Amino acid sequence: MSSTSRPTATAEHRRLAQAPKDSDPWRLWGPYMASRQWGTVREDYSADGNAWAYLPFDQAHQRAYRWGEDGLAGLCDRFGFFNVSLAMWNGKDDRLKERLFGLTNNEGNHGEDVKEVWWPTDATPTHSWASWLYRYPQAKFPYNHLRAEAAQRSRTDDEYELIDTGVFAENRFFDVEVKHAKANPTDLCLEYTVTNHGPDAAPLDLVPQAWYRNTWSWGRDDREPSISLVDANTVRAEHGWLGDYELHADGSPRIIFCDNETNEGAVFGHEFNRRELTKDGFDARIVHGDSEAIRLDYGTKVGFWYHFDDIGPGESVTVRLRMRGVGRSTAHQPKGTAHQEPPPGDPAFGEGFDIVMRTRRDEADEFYDAVIPTSASPDDRHIARRAFAGLLWGKQLYRYYVDEWLAGDPAGEAPPLSRVTGLDGRPGRNVGWRHLALADVISMPDEWEYPWFAAWDLAFHTVPLAHIDPEFAKHQLVLMCREWAQHPNGQLPAYEWAFEDVNPPVHAWACWQVYAIDGGQDQSFLIQVFNKLLLNFSWWVNRKDADGTYLFEGGFLGMDNITLFDRSTDVPPGYKLEQSDATSWMAFFSQSMLRMALELARRERGYDNAATTFLQYFINLARAMDRMSPDVVSSLWNEEDGFFYDALSDPAGHITQLRVRSMVGLLPLMAVLIAPSWVQHELPDFVREVEWMMEREPAMMKAIAQAEHDSGGEKLTLSLISKRRRDLLLKRLFDEEEFLSEYGIRSLSAAYREEYTAQIGGREMSIHYTPGESDIDLFGGNSNWRGPVWFPVNFLVVDALRLYAASTPGDTEYEYPTNSGRFMKLSDIVLDLEDRLTNLFRLGPNGRPGDQREYPEGPLWDEHVTFSEYFHGDTGVGLGAAHQTGWTALVAHYICSDHAPALPGLLPGE
Repeated sequence: MSSTSRPTATAEHRRLAQAPKDSDPWRLWGPYMASRQWGTVREDYSADGNAWAYLPFDQAHQRAYRWGEDGLAGLCDRFGFFNVSLAMWNGKDDRLKERLFGLTNNEGNHGEDVKEVWWPTDATPTHSWASWLYRYPQAKFPYNHLRAEAAQRSRTDDEYELIDTGVFAENRFFDVEVKHAKANPTDLCLEYTVTNHGPDAAPLDLVPQAWYRNTWSWGRDDREPSISLVDANTVRAEHGWLGDYELHADGSPRIIFCDNETNEGAVFGHEFNRRELTKDGFDARIVHGDSEAIRLDYGTKVGFWYHFDDIGPGESVTVRLRMRGVGRSTAHQPKGTAHQEPPPGDPAFGEGFDIVMRTRRDEADEFYDAVIPTSASPDDRHIARRAFAGLLWGKQLYRYYVDEWLAGDPAGEAPPLSRVTGLDGRPGRNVGWRHLALADVISMPDEWEYPWFAAWDLAFHTVPLAHIDPEFAKHQLVLMCREWAQHPNGQLPAYEWAFEDVNPPVHAWACWQVYAIDGGQDQSFLIQVFNKLLLNFSWWVNRKDADGTYLFEGGFLGMDNITLFDRSTDVPPGYKLEQSDATSWMAFFSQSMLRMALELARRERGYDNAATTFLQYFINLARAMDRMSPDVVSSLWNEEDGFFYDALSDPAGHITQLRVRSMVGLLPLMAVLIAPSWVQHELPDFVREVEWMMEREPAMMKAIAQAEHDSGGEKLTLSLISKRRRDLLLKRLFDEEEFLSEYGIRSLSAAYREEYTAQIGGREMSIHYTPGESDIDLFGGNSNWRGPVWFPVNFLVVDALRLYAASTPGDTEYEYPTNSGRFMKLSDIVLDLEDRLTNLFRLGPNGRPGDQREYPEGPLWDEHVTFSEYFHGDTGVGLGAAHQTGWTALVAHYICSDHAPALPGLLPGE
């Protein structure tokens, strides 16, 4: 809905109206702290670029981070200066539990893999309210056992998970629930409740902690903030940018201090540390009994240490903190965030605290009652709310200035030459992206496994985000196009491991989706992204279609191991790979730009010419799908198979199709556009261009263009492929022996349950349907596109089928499933496919199909919804990253849209 017509009836909607920008007061504090900072590229200052090894988990509690922080249920300001999170100790672990543990890419038998159990349970967009649940074993956490077991497992074995170790047997765990509520933008109430679900009493140390990110050790800013004791329950935190805050602790904790500094003796073997106390002081004191590791009066890190000798079976204990802006404000503070000091005599705790917690929780209920249609089932409402919670907890502060990172810091050692020149003939990582300088809250794909943005993931995130926070969704899309992110040559940054890698061009599509969901009125947003995406479109044309055939390359394009070989690096020397998916993505990009140009031309006729440009480009791409070049009769299309394939051209110009039926060949379906009926009378130049093309190339236009009349006039549908070819593809798509599974569309045809082998460039290569985790190490083996169901591409294909249904005569039916003898309208098939995908998350008699394999059934587990990276192609079981409430949160869009017919769709104004 538009910025002028959004509901303001709820308190949270009113706060959103007051805080549309990321610099507004209500957005200053949020759960922006990363779940994992160790093992990231931005913390890697090694010579060989092995980020996992340079700063591993075992050093994370001892080394000060350079660019960010991490923690459990972390809360920080949007600049990442001051951080609050939770630590705990069960009396048996070998270290204080301060962050989530997982295996690195080389340690896991299917790549990196978090070995913890937690769920984001609720959140509002302004972070006025948030809750989070962590499941902490009462037994010693099996760090070494998990590593050892994974090391002896092969890729054909399941991953060994925390639940497999037996530490959760008989429910011998604590549920640790964290709640955040804002009384006002600089007054935060924090509550930590621990429940013992085991059969016996068990001890626990609970340590909420707060600290300043170390900004003073690198030689760029020597100003050091401080935290000091005020009284037995209060500390004062002073910072030159944020101003001053007081933290109040309820009850009778011991307040302890240390400094956020590296323990150089423990990490590097140095004889002395530069500072007396170090980051791991609380671990040293609480777990190892070293009273010399802490202070009792000041530092840059403070802990509120609560000890419980025994928490009985079924018993809960609660501790509370309150953080209030006080006294000194600074000129650097965001406009409007001057501290709203409490009235004299207003206690930090008591009835006022309880009212804030209760009110914000009720306001969250009110907000989601307005967002999620009441016609949705209670379980679907729960799924959508958990999806939104995951998206909001997945917003993380991302700081990374590539030029500074490459150069090193003045107070540090000079970086090795290989940081820039690279190794083995490969250039150094991100050396071509020195302009990139980000310090923003960005939507991340996964809290732990992908604690960095990825361009195409982020585009999908914005679609469900637009239902709850359209301004933030738009900000994310604009951010990727800003000059400090987008490359001067027009490329969008892919992800920090290789910004120059190529992700599918879904940004324009996402911009249109967000614009439509927001009500189709924010023309300034559309103009801003359209003009920057023109640069990105030019980059694609100039870099990925160098010979001007309109057939594109692109490499892996986000779909890792979907074909016989690595399409980014393993194309045989002298050969050229023309990609069905790359060409389809460009047609998809063209029609998204065309749709935006049509919309903009309604108010500014200058965009009419842009619309005709993208129309012509779309037609050229459709023509190219039929032939490889003007003088060679061949095709990405295989008439015998009724399918599109990649094609490999050898040095002599001979062409070989890679006849593997995968999502690569289904993606041509997604490039479809309906030009609304108002185009006919409002955009005469565009209409004349269409008519001219109809006269000039009647056969081509008849195949890809269809005009129909409705009450408003004539609507034009443009598709990349002809109806005949579309119907042949749909026959494959709807076949349960190939792509159609109980839970969506598989990424590789199940017809390859028996291995398929082909001769490619003089080498024998093979592929087989692998519905679960990858059994090969291509792209690290961390994800698999050889059979599982992936939500984002399913979403695009189903969305395209919805448009086809809107332009198909109402009495047209398709056999669904193929060979079933049952025929259905395409519109009903769309609903069924959406239902299959949503069923991944719905609670049935055997739990939720899409839950991770290791989660048991039962009342303590069934309530919690898993949003996995991808899903088993036969069973629907969740696989890969376990908290992918990034693109997998698209299910919330289905729930909110399918139950709200009046929700704006793809054709604002229709």
